[in-house]
Amino acid sequence: MTESVPVVPPNPWSRFGWLMGAGWIVFLYFPIRSVLEVEVADGWRLLGLAAIAAFGALYVLGFTRIMRDERPYGGWLSLAVLIAITGVLALIIGIEALAVAPFIVSFAVFSFRWPVCGLVAGIALVVALTILGISGHEGLWFFFVLLPLIYGFTMLVRGLGHYGDRHDRFAREMAVVSERERVARDVHDVLGHSLTAISVKAELASRLIEVDGARAAAELTEVQTLAREALAEIRLTVSGLRATRIDDELEVARDSLVAAGIEADLPADSDEVDVSNRIVLAWALREAVTNVVRHSGARRCVVTLGPGTLVVTDDGVGDTGVEGNGLRGLRERVSASGGTVTLGTGPGGRGHELRVEL
Repeated sequence: MTESVPVVPPNPWSRFGWLMGAGWIVFLYFPIRSVLEVEVADGWRLLGLAAIAAFGALYVLGFTRIMRDERPYGGWLSLAVLIAITGVLALIIGIEALAVAPFIVSFAVFSFRWPVCGLVAGIALVVALTILGISGHEGLWFFFVLLPLIYGFTMLVRGLGHYGDRHDRFAREMAVVSERERVARDVHDVLGHSLTAISVKAELASRLIEVDGARAAAELTEVQTLAREALAEIRLTVSGLRATRIDDELEVARDSLVAAGIEADLPADSDEVDVSNRIVLAWALREAVTNVVRHSGARRCVVTLGPGTLVVTDDGVGDTGVEGNGLRGLRERVSASGGTVTLGTGPGGRGHELRVEL
């Protein structure tokens, strides 16, 4: 069977990113007006209008490629062409060709990688302001305010985008790490419980094989069933499809305890447990019973359930002071659900008690 590949929604910038550049084209009205008003031959006038049209087209095309993250976009060649076109306009309309300087500054900010873009755009800004200052043209004084504002705003937008991308990459990496840890915990819980039950039943079958062959055969059949179920659970766990049912865990826990020779005092059902807490408490029950079977040496195990609580007590050897991977994984799982895990000595100072509260 071929696995379906999730369809990634198209990036809206791929279709509409050109609007980032096209929206500002209206401000080319000023150099167009200057070309139409300047006293030059018609040939020069047509050349000026063609230069402005080429400038606008290259500007929009550059932003389109930037928003689509296509390579190469912008860069030195496009910037050089825009500056060359500005030079042509300067031959026709003089210092008023600096009306396209805001386009060049913003284009430089978005055309180069961070933080090189700041340096390149900054140089373009300084050159434009220097030329403007040398010219002494009083009618363009507002460019001394406009150009730094455009530089600062576009650098702010670019910087936020850059660090936003870094945050998104870090978040994706953390999500991958978190998912790996989840799978590791789930695999540990599934294998730890299943292998413990299989080991106990196999040992019981080996003792019964000469005493009660029919009972031994039944235990071996259960071993096969447990092995198949464990394999299926591992596959579902790795694929992220597994959802533990607490009623199933109660049944399996009872069988495991009985097979280990431990008296099991468990609720008949999980009706009292709040639906939103059942998955977490099912995992907690599995881990707790596995530890009782493996390490407690107990004769009796009592499980009580509440709407958001699980208490597992036994009369075994008590707390050894050693916390394994299973209990650490359980703490992490319960903590992620806003709950707590408490380990201590059982009632009367004997045995062990595990309490989960959500």
